Amino acid sequence: MRRGGKALILVMDGVGDRPTEALEFRTPLQVARKPNMNWCARHGSNGIMDVIAPGVPPGSDTSHLAILGYDPSEVYTGRGPFEAVGVGLTGKNGDVAFRCNFATVDDEWNILDRRAGRIGGPETVELSNVLGKIRIKGVKIIVKEATEHRAVLLLRGKELSPFVSDVDPHLLARVAKSTPLVPKAKKTAKAVNDFVRESYLVLKNHPINQKRVDQGKPPANILLPRGAGSFPRIQSIKDKYGVESACVAGVSLVKGVCGLCGMEVVEVTGATGGLDTDMNAKANAALKLLDSKDLVLVNVKAADIASHDGNHEKKVEVIERLDRMVGLIRGSVSPDTIIVLLADHCTPVQLGDHSGDPVPVSICSNNTSKDGVEAFDEVSASLGGLGRIRGKDLMPILLDKMNMSKKFGS
Repeated sequence: MRRGGKALILVMDGVGDRPTEALEFRTPLQVARKPNMNWCARHGSNGIMDVIAPGVPPGSDTSHLAILGYDPSEVYTGRGPFEAVGVGLTGKNGDVAFRCNFATVDDEWNILDRRAGRIGGPETVELSNVLGKIRIKGVKIIVKEATEHRAVLLLRGKELSPFVSDVDPHLLARVAKSTPLVPKAKKTAKAVNDFVRESYLVLKNHPINQKRVDQGKPPANILLPRGAGSFPRIQSIKDKYGVESACVAGVSLVKGVCGLCGMEVVEVTGATGGLDTDMNAKANAALKLLDSKDLVLVNVKAADIASHDGNHEKKVEVIERLDRMVGLIRGSVSPDTIIVLLADHCTPVQLGDHSGDPVPVSICSNNTSKDGVEAFDEVSASLGGLGRIRGKDLMPILLDKMNMSKKFGS
């Protein structure tokens, strides 16, 4: 196999958007000052990507699987296991894992804030430790804090099934009951409902929440599980493509996806997974990893957070910070390093959630045909030479540009 350059994939989480009246019918990418992203577009091939399929809104887990060359319909077993691996929980055969939110509810269990004011840090560590002491007959409970307001719930026991509905209704509504989606999941659904009830009883009068109420902050008085799944068996990216790879991310879900794909997951001081994440620290960590790795994936979550918060101005500000990060990367990598800019999904600010719009993608390298695109944004990229590709097409394209592709046929 011929060896060539290396590749750095910068996943700007949720950076894609739709035109909005608030920005004079432009997208945040079109409004933001981003000379470095535009430089990459001018020196590369550009296109748009249906990360899963046209019109299908990707999750952050399924999108990263696709970007890494896997077919999510074959390997995805639910969001919970990826989140669990991302926070260091090793699942066993038969375990069921859930991604959870600390949330705020009233006495009737109407959800007032799905993120409990984006609680995080030492508060969720202590609250998770308390919840891990809950006892459910026939089921072992493991709770681990994740990024910001998130946590992981792992159920361990006999005859458990991941085929249960979410307790989290995904909007401001009454907390739902978990129901079995297949007959053998009745035990699991009951365990989930029992746990949620106990979580409310444990959390509502906890000193942390009493202090938050006194400070005018929303209490984290319930834990809402969703995304149940069993732990998948995924071929490592090294076995699949023959590349040595690593991941730099602050979000536990992305760490989990990359970890289950066999990538080295590097912890970076200041990589919080939030708006305050240290983008330069991530860039410097990625640059160092390129000394020993063929492929490095970097995820930055901040643009997605601004979108979920419905904040156009903040998203434009984040994009301009991302552009400075791109400038650091392109000014430091070797000339034969391929830089890939893309989003894992669109998160339109006015929607406040993921959409099925295609995302812009730019592949910048010294052996890539320049297609005449002048700017990195949703409209400009659509005119580029890559055309319209799928998420799982990216890795074969990269391997070919790295001179690591295999001939098909004689």
